[in-house]
Amino acid sequence: MEQARLLIAIGLSFLVLFVWSMFFTDQTPVNNPDLEKNQTKIAEQPTGTPSNDLSETNAIQSTIQDIKPADKKAIQQADAREITVDTPFYRTRLSAKGAAFTSFILKAYRESVDADSANKELIPPEFKDGIIRTSLLNQSVDGLGNAVFSIDNENDQISLKGEKKDVIFKWIGADGTILYKTYTFDPSSYLIGLKVTLKNPSQRIIKDQLVLSLRKPIEKESGYGFVGPSALIDDSLEQVKTKKIKDKDTYPGKIKWIGIEDRYFISSIIPGSEIEGSINLEVNETDNVVTNRLINPVFELSPGNQIESQFFVFMGPKSMEVLNSLGHELGKALNFGFFDIIAKPCLWFMNKIHSIIPNYGIAIILLTIFTKILLWPLGNKSYKSMSEMKKLQPLMAELREKYKDDKQKMNQELMALYRTYKVNPVGGCLPMVLQIPVFFALYRMLYQAIELRHAPFFLWINDLSAPDRLFDFGFKIPFMEPPYGIPVLTIIMGATMLLQQKMSPPPGDPTQAKMMMLMPVVFTFIFINFSSGLVLYWLVNNLISISQQYYVQKKTI
Repeated sequence: MEQARLLIAIGLSFLVLFVWSMFFTDQTPVNNPDLEKNQTKIAEQPTGTPSNDLSETNAIQSTIQDIKPADKKAIQQADAREITVDTPFYRTRLSAKGAAFTSFILKAYRESVDADSANKELIPPEFKDGIIRTSLLNQSVDGLGNAVFSIDNENDQISLKGEKKDVIFKWIGADGTILYKTYTFDPSSYLIGLKVTLKNPSQRIIKDQLVLSLRKPIEKESGYGFVGPSALIDDSLEQVKTKKIKDKDTYPGKIKWIGIEDRYFISSIIPGSEIEGSINLEVNETDNVVTNRLINPVFELSPGNQIESQFFVFMGPKSMEVLNSLGHELGKALNFGFFDIIAKPCLWFMNKIHSIIPNYGIAIILLTIFTKILLWPLGNKSYKSMSEMKKLQPLMAELREKYKDDKQKMNQELMALYRTYKVNPVGGCLPMVLQIPVFFALYRMLYQAIELRHAPFFLWINDLSAPDRLFDFGFKIPFMEPPYGIPVLTIIMGATMLLQQKMSPPPGDPTQAKMMMLMPVVFTFIFINFSSGLVLYWLVNNLISISQQYYVQKKTI
């Protein structure tokens, strides 16, 4: 049993290193009733009745036929016009080429913690073709892939403060087919409406599938949180690691939204209502760019008819409050894996604390204290068992010395000693095992919470999402990621782990005792590159545990 107790203790110590490799890797409606449904509707033209749309497209078709091929090529190669839309939440730029977003800047977030840092840009400048592009799966309309749209708005700058604003992009194909992309910008929301309308003035039937595409560079994958393409399919969150795309790139089902996520932000396309379709994924390993395509159901468009499909676009923070306020079950994008059911209430409570005390460092401290209070009975039971074991150490040492040449007899005598004093040798470990889900739920929540991004605490800790560093030495330090400075908070945390280890009953084997004492040093090196918010949580947790353990030991003397 002594060996079992030691193995459990070692397992608990190493759990921080290995648990996430198992678990961490592999709604309020929007006030926009006009855009609430994703309706795919075909408008039938009455027989024998002239249509204004058809008259328009026939006239345009005649004009197109008169354009020389060289002129058509010149039109396609012309510089595409760009239009900028400014709202209280973001500033975005759209290009007439593809009617796609080429820039999307969030006003509430910055690129870095520096005071003069620019606002957060979600679309890299090298993405010149933009994102949220539209195509047809079977390419039944020529030229749509390189389409340059006209824009109905005369001004290139639109600033929104009060009412919503529609911006309509229009493209006419060589055969007269017309495609409209109508974006509806709402100054009171991150959500952007998108209506795609396809008109067929030709004499042929167009049968195809509408495709909307997202593209984004992917951050380096970590074991703590997901980055990559995702979708809500059949009411289940599908998050696909980029290295898994080559094994499976298509996921059919009832789709509520698709997205591409990084640690703190998400870009997504949301059908107005659930559709029976699929997503198709592609990754360019050279450029480290992933594409997530929403493939809509098959449509059949007869001559003289049109089809409309309604969507929403969301590009913004993975904030629980923001995502839940948008509806469409976007809140599921903020996923803490196995510990989701514990982590989300903890995140909600931390934000409530912050609404009263506007410092996330203090909110983390109070949240940690609250969880320790909830787990206090389990901690008392664990520390009481440890204290009783500590009192038996002299007797156990005598038995080990007496039966050092007979391991079987020594274990029998130790078990008899435990029975005599009614001590459970693993009693100090089992209550701690029950606390592990709470510890790791807090751990993962603090890693992914966008609220901690660039959130200051005090003195040198000006970003709770970054490692704590006092000074910047300007030269590399082994095992440390930049910046290179003194990890003060991490060193203090390591000291508290060492103190707590000394307060616990040591294993009987001197070699094993040395291994256990080495664990705080190992943990300190591991935590050097963790965010200061995580280190702060672990430090406060250790301090409270030390106080509780000291109190229980004094009480049981």
